[in-house]
Parts: sequence; structure tokens; C-alpha cells
Amino acid sequence: MDLTDGVVRLRPLRRRDAAAWDRLRRENERWLSRWEATSPDPASRRPTFGQYVRDQARAARQGTGYSFGVEVEGELVGHLTISGIAWGSLRGAAIGYWIGERWAGRGLIPRSVALASDFCFFSLRLHRIEINIRPENTPSLRVVSKLGFRDEGLRERYLHIDGVWADHRTFALTSEEVGRGLTARLAENRR
Repeated sequence: MDLTDGVVRLRPLRRRDAAAWDRLRRENERWLSRWEATSPDPASRRPTFGQYVRDQARAARQGTGYSFGVEVEGELVGHLTISGIAWGSLRGAAIGYWIGERWAGRGLIPRSVALASDFCFFSLRLHRIEINIRPENTPSLRVVSKLGFRDEGLRERYLHIDGVWADHRTFALTSEEVGRGLTARLAENRR
């Protein structure tokens, strides 16, 4: 399943993306390290790229999560996940993302988050989406501001990031707040 707005394309990662993924991650290691979740267990290992792709494909089949490569003009430039999908009385999920430094500030992540949010609200029929952001991550704070996510406050020591338990601010939207969708909202704001 692909999502696109004509500029940004979100698509499931494939095993053949390994070389492009590795290059993008290597080129952006310093840029991403201060924002990315780490394991508090020093003995734990990250899965291989192939394992990650298989795990994410399984999650999509089970309806518990989705992982998308962010692509512009056929080039992999970032990553977006819809994780922790809960059904039942909650019907919610969290969105996380990153983009390569040379692509940052071009409006690609707001477009990507808008596409993913619309997929969650209109295709999956979820009720609530949240995004958790380090308080000092100014570029990500601009993303949620552009899209109209509501600030729900601070979660102290919420995620293990770069070797420490880091505070995050939680931003959320519910289906009642999105009107015709976030893609439409972004387009209206650009006029």
C-alpha cells in the first residue's frame, strides 16, 4: 500500500531498500542520534534491516503497525511509522518519523504525517493519533504546529534516547478535529 500527495510517497520498505537505507542512516547518524530511541539494555541488538522489514510487514498484516519509507522523486529520504495501534475502545496509534538532514525544512515530513494521519483516520477509522516529541526538537515541534496537533503536556522520562531517559511532549488529534483531513488542511494553509 502506497500513500502519495504527488510530492511525497510513503511506501512499505522492501528488502531491496537495504543499501539506500544503510547509506541514508550512515550519512545522518549524527543528525538523528539525539532524537532516536535506544535500548536501555546495552546487550540488546538492533534487528538487521531484513528482520525489520519482515517484522513490519507482519505488523501491517496484523493491523498493529505500519512502516513506510518516505520517498521523493524515487529517492528514499526518511522513514515514518504508525505504531502501537490499539483497537477496541481506544482506536488509536502513535506516529513517529525522521528525515535525512539535507531534506529537512522542505515541508516533506508535514506532508508525510498528513498522509499517514489521513490513512489512520479515514481508512483505518482510528479515533486518536499522537506524536511524542523531545521538547528541544524545534523542527518536529513545527511539524505538529503546522498540522494543528494539540499539545497535551509533558511525559517525563518517556523514552530512552541516546543513552538516557528523555522527556517528551505529547501532541494529539482525534477524528472529530480533522475535518476533511490533514492533507487538505496543509493545502489550504499553503494558499
